Amino acid sequence: MANEGNSNTSGTGHHPGAAEWVILSLPGLIWGASYFFIADSLGAIGPGGVTLVRLIIGFLTLSFFPSARKPVLRSDWWKIVALGVFWLAFPLSMFPFAERHVSSALTGMLNGANPLFTTSVAALIARKLPSRRVMAGIAIGIAGTIVMGLPTLSEGHSTVAGVGMILVALVSYGVALNLASPLQQRNGSLPVVLRAQLVAMVLIAPIGWRDVLHVKWAPVPLLALLALGALSTGIAFAIMAVSSGRFGAARASSTAFLIPAEALLLGVIFRHEHVALISMVGGIICVAGALIMRSKPAESKSTEVLTSSSVPQT
Repeated sequence: MANEGNSNTSGTGHHPGAAEWVILSLPGLIWGASYFFIADSLGAIGPGGVTLVRLIIGFLTLSFFPSARKPVLRSDWWKIVALGVFWLAFPLSMFPFAERHVSSALTGMLNGANPLFTTSVAALIARKLPSRRVMAGIAIGIAGTIVMGLPTLSEGHSTVAGVGMILVALVSYGVALNLASPLQQRNGSLPVVLRAQLVAMVLIAPIGWRDVLHVKWAPVPLLALLALGALSTGIAFAIMAVSSGRFGAARASSTAFLIPAEALLLGVIFRHEHVALISMVGGIICVAGALIMRSKPAESKSTEVLTSSSVPQT
């Protein structure tokens, strides 16, 4: 996310306290649970309804924060519309459809590849090859992503299609996060997110409304849907904005590395999902590639901004 205030990068000798760790970790912990919430929500409402309702709840939640209601530049509205498509409407629609065929654990693990897609898209936009270290990180991460998906090849066409939906959603995130960074720098993070959510709601409404009309009364799935909207699509963004402003975007974005591990644990423990060992190894390889990609401090300013913003909404 872009900074909401002045970045406060930690100096040498700074030891983060418990409150700082909580602020830095909470967005990743909330987003890591998103795939679990999506899977549970499908017990009460169809995939389109999951996306529409979470956007409505997320929009209403964010609108309570005064900073989210600040105006944005009129000249940026068309880019915010594009952001609503690539960051929200399209990828948030893909995940519920994918999770009808793919476990929430594997979905969350594949999300670990997000920084790789974001950096690859940034390089294409800049028409410039990244450094060797970044290229090595991308190659390792892509290899890990392939390893994660290998077990699904023997599980039928539907499962392979589900993995494909997730990967297409990650490509969409890669495009969106490169659009989001300059928009957030000019207008602030929350005002951009709030308006992008409004655009996404309008786009999803014709598809999602039919599912909303056929919602089933199931308390646990409906509570999961409420949490998905209020926490994952609302409050996590507000905390992320505070974190970026207080600690800097690069440090704040490190919360993304909590997402795959938490999604795996929640899926296995609470939903009794089976995840092949080779997929877990692939997840570790993928995150290692992303860490290698981020490890060089002397990257160009544009690449640093783009990769530091690579925290998806999930």
